[in-house]
Amino acid sequence: MSIYQASVTAPVNIATLKYWGKRDKSLNLPTNSSISVTLSQDDLRTLTTASASPSFKEDQLWLNGKLENLNTPRTQACLADLRQLRKQDEEKDDSLPKLSDYKLHIVSENNFPTAAGLASSAAGFAALIFAIAKLFNLQQTNSELSKIARKGSGSACRSLFGGFVAWEMGSQVDGSDSKAIEIAPLSHWPSMKAMILVVSDDKKDTSSTTGMQATVATSDLFQHRIENVVPKRFEEMKQAILDKDFAKFAELTMRDSNQFHATCLDTYPPIFYLNDTSKKIIKVVERINSDAGEVIAAYTFDAGPNAVIYYDEKDEEKVLGAMYKYFGSVDGWNHKKFQHGNNEDEIKGVSRVILTTIGEGPQSTEESLINESGLPKLATSTNN
Repeated sequence: MSIYQASVTAPVNIATLKYWGKRDKSLNLPTNSSISVTLSQDDLRTLTTASASPSFKEDQLWLNGKLENLNTPRTQACLADLRQLRKQDEEKDDSLPKLSDYKLHIVSENNFPTAAGLASSAAGFAALIFAIAKLFNLQQTNSELSKIARKGSGSACRSLFGGFVAWEMGSQVDGSDSKAIEIAPLSHWPSMKAMILVVSDDKKDTSSTTGMQATVATSDLFQHRIENVVPKRFEEMKQAILDKDFAKFAELTMRDSNQFHATCLDTYPPIFYLNDTSKKIIKVVERINSDAGEVIAAYTFDAGPNAVIYYDEKDEEKVLGAMYKYFGSVDGWNHKKFQHGNNEDEIKGVSRVILTTIGEGPQSTEESLINESGLPKLATSTNN
């Protein structure tokens, strides 16, 4: 039987203005708009092959070689939307194969830790949506597809674009205006770079979904944040990006990271995503900016202890040179060498660094993860 397939890659995005809290859980509608930077797929990406065939007996998903559960409300909502769009096309053109009726086999691989706070669900759902849209030959814009990706993972909608991205929260009850848009492409500010300090590869104690629900229900600071702080900060950060004003962008990014984690602490009982190593990294960035006499580095932390440090290429020697003093003994420096500190300077708790840049949105690829039977190329008999 025929097997139809399509393969894509999708990027990780790291929020500089955080999304935290939902006004509708089933539709994944946020309580505030957010902004993110898309990172290069050379270093962080999900590769996904989506396939359909009349011979497949059920929808199946393999992630990093392991069979995963596809029967979650979020995933099913995404598949239903994509199939409905394909069905509309099939009803208009009888010659199209009835892919909307076929079961799907989806194979995905990340090149980074899946649950380590590195936005794996964002890249994963963005790749899944984009791969199936390509398989189904859908003509919707990436902004339209982002509304489907949002249902799978809120931050996934932002991974449908490269460069600098806004997720507009929208106001409609049905979520029809809650979507991602491009603020500026990669080409607008290509000198922006990022350094990721992987503090923990472990799965988080409190998942983002659980944490959001608790914060919305119990934090007074959270209400102040979404009503009074974020709307103004959203406009200021967009303008800082358009103006390529790194100092303003950096200040807003760090302030927002701090306030996000403050709302987690204000949750009852409190949620701790940062650890002692995270706090030491904040101090290092403060020292870098103080020594430079200007803001040349910005830290941000998602719902986990890993740090993302943004800087401009012109300040790379200063930023990375200072970081190397504390973290030069770990992997990931890609042959870059700076003056190392002494043993007293070294900060423990970082397992590796990832040096990357901002990057493009999802890309089509000829690399396929399925074999001629529609199964993962490395699948064992237990996956059949």
